[in-house]
Amino acid sequence: MNILPCSFYNRPTLTVARELLGKRLVRVEDNIRVAGIIVETEAYVGEGDLACHAKAGKTPRTRIMYGEAGKAYVYFNYGLHWMLNAVTEREGFPAAVLILAIRPVEGLEIIASRRGKQPKAKWTDGPAKLAQALSIDKSFNGVDLCTRENDLWIERGESIENKRVIMGPRVGLYSVPEPWKSKPWRFWVK
Repeated sequence: MNILPCSFYNRPTLTVARELLGKRLVRVEDNIRVAGIIVETEAYVGEGDLACHAKAGKTPRTRIMYGEAGKAYVYFNYGLHWMLNAVTEREGFPAAVLILAIRPVEGLEIIASRRGKQPKAKWTDGPAKLAQALSIDKSFNGVDLCTRENDLWIERGESIENKRVIMGPRVGLYSVPEPWKSKPWRFWVK
C-alpha cells in the first residue's frame, strides 16, 4: 500500500478532511498491522475557528498544529481519552483533521482484545475508541504520518463517491459559540 505523502496534508483542511474518507489508518505493533478505513472526520481551521484548540494561540499543547503538514497531533481529551489528528496546511497556520471513526479491516483479534466488550460495530466508532483500539497515545504526538518509521501512517485506501458522503456540524462542541458550533465541517460515509 502507498503511504499518503506530506503534500496530501499540505492543502486546505476541509479538502483533506473530505479526502481522508476511505483512506486506511495503519498502526503496526510487533510487526502486526492493525488498521481501519477512515469513515468519519472533522476539520479544525486556524486561530479564528473558535472550536479549534489553536483559538488560544500557540501553546505547548498546540505547537504541533503550527508545524509541518502530515504530523500527528495527539491530545488527551477531558482527562480520559487520546484523540488522533493529522496536521494540515502550511507551516505556521494551525489546522488539523480529527479522525473520528474507522471501519476495522486488519488486526481484528487485537482490536477485539481491547474493545471486545462492545459490539463490533462500536469498536472504533469514535475518536477515543479508535485510539484505544489502535493503542495510540501521547507517544505518537508529533510523529510523521508520511513514513513507516513511527509505526503509524495513513495509506491511500479506497475512493469514496461524493454521493456517499454526508457533511454536518462537528460533534461535542458544547460551549463553542455560533457560527462555529454549526459549521458543517464534519464528514462521514453513509
